[in-house]
Amino acid sequence: MLISINQIPKIKHCKSGNFLLIAGPCVIENDKMPYEIAERILRISEKFEIPFVFKASYRKANRSKGDAFTGIGDITGLEILKDIGKKYDIPVITDIHTAEEAEIAAQYVDILQIPAFLCRQTDLLLAAANTGKFVNIKKGQFLSAESMKFAVDKVKSAGNNNIMLTERGSMFGYQDLIVDFRSIAEMQKNKVPVIVDVTHSLQQPNQASGVTGGQPGMIATIAKAAIATGADGIFVETHPNPAMAKSDGANMLPLHELESLMMVLVKIRKAVN
Repeated sequence: MLISINQIPKIKHCKSGNFLLIAGPCVIENDKMPYEIAERILRISEKFEIPFVFKASYRKANRSKGDAFTGIGDITGLEILKDIGKKYDIPVITDIHTAEEAEIAAQYVDILQIPAFLCRQTDLLLAAANTGKFVNIKKGQFLSAESMKFAVDKVKSAGNNNIMLTERGSMFGYQDLIVDFRSIAEMQKNKVPVIVDVTHSLQQPNQASGVTGGQPGMIATIAKAAIATGADGIFVETHPNPAMAKSDGANMLPLHELESLMMVLVKIRKAVN
């Protein structure tokens, strides 16, 4: 069975032929910023007729340093995500980290995302699948594209075929990632949409400072290559002022640059189609 993005609840512009855009801030930082970002991205997606899913983590559970910002409270963050989805009539996605979180988060969002480091966790995958929600599984930096078949099989074994896979780079030494664009075609063999995370793919983890670095200047390069090589969508973390972001600021796209990037990507999509 071929899974299509037009099966995502509340998704729009599927007939445009454009790629799926999953975009938003890394984490809910307060009760105002996510609305401003969602509204801005929505206007851009409407302008270019791009199917859009708003992304934000309600809690960051995998920070390098113990005193790093993790969120403003689980239920508070989830309530904001739910309200954004309702206010703007758009699908919303967030990360989950434990089987217990799956059932809770499913009450607030449309898509559950499995972080890359947890993509082999059977109980987590099954718990997400059992909610009946769409499940986006990020490929672990330590896994081959071929091995993601087993993550897909786990979710399907619970009777849930609503699956997406996301490429986010592979480890290259301790402090860098590379993107193997062959992974797109390889993971599409599972007959699920394949997304390319163009911001986390440019992370430079395991820095001596304990703060992950990044190469945001290469976001457009990775994004253009992803669309040109057949990705079904792209994942972008964006912020009005990445330097002030409380998580992953070093590899986020400044919000004011998103529209020009989407304009280029839409042209590439039309050319390759």
